[in-house]
Amino acid sequence: MITLKIIFWLLLFIVFYAYLGYGMLLFGIIKFRRLTGLTKKKVDDPTYEPSVTLFIAAYNEKDFVAAKIKNSWELDYPREKLKIVWVTDGSDDGTPEELKKYDGIVVHHLPQRNGKIGAMNRGMKFVDTPIVVFCDANTMLGNESIRRIVRLFSDPKVGCVSGEKRIFSKEKDSAAGAGEGLYWKYESALKKWDAELYSVVGAAGELFAIRTKLYQEVERDTLLDDFIISLRVAQDGYTIQYDPDAYAIETASANVKEELKRKIRISAGGIQSIVRLHSLLNIFKYGTLSFQYISHRVLRWTLAPLSLLLMLPIGLALAIDSGIFSLEFYPILFWLQILFYLSALLGWYLENRSIRVKILFIPYYFFIMNLSVFLGLKRYLKGSQTVNWERAKRGK
Repeated sequence: MITLKIIFWLLLFIVFYAYLGYGMLLFGIIKFRRLTGLTKKKVDDPTYEPSVTLFIAAYNEKDFVAAKIKNSWELDYPREKLKIVWVTDGSDDGTPEELKKYDGIVVHHLPQRNGKIGAMNRGMKFVDTPIVVFCDANTMLGNESIRRIVRLFSDPKVGCVSGEKRIFSKEKDSAAGAGEGLYWKYESALKKWDAELYSVVGAAGELFAIRTKLYQEVERDTLLDDFIISLRVAQDGYTIQYDPDAYAIETASANVKEELKRKIRISAGGIQSIVRLHSLLNIFKYGTLSFQYISHRVLRWTLAPLSLLLMLPIGLALAIDSGIFSLEFYPILFWLQILFYLSALLGWYLENRSIRVKILFIPYYFFIMNLSVFLGLKRYLKGSQTVNWERAKRGK
């Protein structure tokens, strides 16, 4: 039982550290650096205004064209310095034809559907501005987003800047909407602290920018283009910075089924990314960046979900040894695990009946987030995840 106890505590530590402990440690380091004056002053020149390309790779987004174009032209950035480029490969719903109705929009279209990566690799050959900003067709940008992102590039050490993904919050949010919103609020805090310590570990595909010269053509079967592109920039010695006031906003997934589909794709892509970025695990070479990458990303896509799974049978064995219905430590901990999973199950049951109890959204969302890792691993090993757009349906 001593061996089981050691394993159990190791598993518990991994889960705690991956989801809460790293954030607490990061916050403590940041506070210490601020108090001791070790925090480096951020280079942020508001007068820095280079030419910028707003790059939108889209597949069958006709319904969003009018709103997206209006939003793009209303951004607070000199119009003569903002190029808007759409790449619409494979779109057959009239998206390219709709775009051509608007003046000042550059449209690159091929009838073949080669996936988002194919569209990005092809479209980047036409970008001739020093900064390129990537965003999605179905997300609206905050008015100052481009300006806030670009000014961080006044620091020559910055190679990539990530904006914030925001979720429309509604009073009657589904479990997917409430859970996704809470998750991104927590992620936003971690990104701010990551950036202050050294670098964000991965940009949000809804809104991020890089120095055009740093773009490396991405493998055609890549699932998480934003993650790979941004971290390869970081591997080249540049930092990824973050501004939460530069944001892209969209509705949450329509329901948990759609959110699970999205999470499975992300998980499969995360595992693929760990394999492709394996050199980034070398903390002796990349130092702080590796520490942040392993703590914030790698553990969540590997050991943390596995630890959660193993804690149940090991916790049961320890609980039985102590008297499963006693008030000893291990029985109590085991029944708390059972209560957590029952809460997730109840959340699923009530959600399917359109009965929404927000306190149950957190365990429900946390459960599907970790379930998606196992399903994503299965999909990755089978090689069955397509690189073509499989956009999750969003709520209204």
